[in-house]
Amino acid sequence: PAARPPAAFAGEIGRRRGAGRALRLTSRSGKPDPMPPFLARVLPIALLICSNVFMTTAWYWHLKAKDRPLWLVIGLSWAIAFFEYCLAVLANRWGSDVYSAAELKAIQEVITLVVFAGFSFLYLGQKLSLMQGVGFALIAAGAFLVFHGAGPVAAAAGH
Repeated sequence: PAARPPAAFAGEIGRRRGAGRALRLTSRSGKPDPMPPFLARVLPIALLICSNVFMTTAWYWHLKAKDRPLWLVIGLSWAIAFFEYCLAVLANRWGSDVYSAAELKAIQEVITLVVFAGFSFLYLGQKLSLMQGVGFALIAAGAFLVFHGAGPVAAAAGH
């Protein structure tokens, strides 16, 4: 087998036999350490929040820098998006041990709306209108339905 990095955790995901799926991190000893259930649920959300800050920045920062050449804006946006991608992949990889794919997508969409609203107001100086707020609330309501309608699907998938 390939050598493992000597980091405190290598970010590997394993499964507990007979106990369903559980997020595990690999310690320096190479043995998987189960992640506490609370952390297994919260860490993917925290990573999705961080990834969305990067992605929203990558997509919208240049709206206040229209004097910059397009090639530069695209290059900088791709550089910023690289970090978003790394965080999002990690969040979805770890999150898939406690959430279904649909639940992860619903979480990501709600986080995206909240991060975008904050970015729009704080960085771009643009307030959301009442109708935009209602539209965002309807998307959040859809995310709520994903979680409350996922019982049989999540159970069938081993969640």
